[in-house]
Amino acid sequence: MKKTNASILVIDDQEDILFASKMLLKKYFENIYTLNNPKNVVELLAKNTIDVVLLDMNYRIGFEDGKEGLYLLREIKMLSPKTIVILMTAFGKVETAVEGLKAGAFDYILKPWENEKLLSVVKQAVDKSRKEQKKSNDFGIAEEFFVGNSDIIKKAYSLADKVAKTDANVLILGENGTGKYVLSHHIYCQSERKNNPFIHVDLGSLNSNIFESELFGYAKGAFTDAKVDTPGRFEMAQNGTIFLDEIGNVPLHLQSKLLQVIQNKTVTRLGESKARPLNVRIITATNLNLKQAVVDKNFREDLYYRINTMEIVLPPLRERDEDKIPLAHYLLRKMIAKYGRDEITFNEKALEQIAKHAWNGNIREMENRIERAVILCENNHITVSDLDLGQITTYEENQDDIQLSAVEKTAIEKILFKNNNNISKTAEELGLSRGALYRRLEKYKIN
Repeated sequence: MKKTNASILVIDDQEDILFASKMLLKKYFENIYTLNNPKNVVELLAKNTIDVVLLDMNYRIGFEDGKEGLYLLREIKMLSPKTIVILMTAFGKVETAVEGLKAGAFDYILKPWENEKLLSVVKQAVDKSRKEQKKSNDFGIAEEFFVGNSDIIKKAYSLADKVAKTDANVLILGENGTGKYVLSHHIYCQSERKNNPFIHVDLGSLNSNIFESELFGYAKGAFTDAKVDTPGRFEMAQNGTIFLDEIGNVPLHLQSKLLQVIQNKTVTRLGESKARPLNVRIITATNLNLKQAVVDKNFREDLYYRINTMEIVLPPLRERDEDKIPLAHYLLRKMIAKYGRDEITFNEKALEQIAKHAWNGNIREMENRIERAVILCENNHITVSDLDLGQITTYEENQDDIQLSAVEKTAIEKILFKNNNNISKTAEELGLSRGALYRRLEKYKIN
């Protein structure tokens, strides 16, 4: 029987699961990788092209809520968007598996599995991976991302092209959804480090308790679950580029640790005393006003100047009127390729609404609305109702709501800090129920 030329990665902390899956899958697929430590997935994905990942959802005894698996799922999809992920769980937590499907997983299986079922799901995933790769190739290398023709965006990319040839640290500023990740990856691709790793770290999603272990790594025995020596994200980016997204969300007490690594160009793993040399290009990004944060004593001034050798500001979409329609057509082509649809067009009124809409969520909002429209439209024509943008509003009309949200977020953060992150005390002081507070924590991405 001829094996399928595909690379499969199995991630599970149980060695018997890894052994059994490898013995089964290697009969049908060329390359089988296994990991018993999920922390190493970033390094493996940086060095190998993986078609399908079989990902366990739980890694610590007593913690069976699947949160670690969901976190890893999002990390994998961010690091390798074309990799197809299948979730595995021994606990039959269907609601958690469904949450994983919403987050981008292809399917899930329950352990212990039936061999025929596992093989069937993996084969379907490999087929999907092949189709995704073909769509990507058909879409064309020249259209991997959209820049635009407005003077303001061309100026930003011109500056990026100049700084890309150097090793200068870059700070990218811009609202959510303006394309900060895309620009950071563009800088990496234009640099001399393009053949070395590009490691993306979403600092906003890192709990302060795991901040150091994730970024700097740890030695075996450094803490309870530290079973093997594990490099951090900085080491994984060695000779390449590390992109620290949401740098403005790093708590003040951790900024000094980050500064030390950037300043000394060395990293020391938790549980070790030996400093390891680093050769890493650093790109950071935030949607916050860091200058004001420095004035307010919420961001270290010395760290600000270390990361800000060159500053690039990405404009919001409302300041790029001439780019709205071309961007919409670009995103439409992208979604047609993604879903394998026949040629679809916007009708005239839909284009009028796209041009007038404030797009306060920027490119991310437009992509979301167009993807929805491609799924729903009939007769291959996207209408106003397919876009579902609601009442046309201007940027200025939304400013009061935006400012109130900023005030509420700041108030919650201050009271949380005062109460040492005690949810009950904070909710009581704010006059909220615990549920209402949790909803606000999720809304404002407060960890």
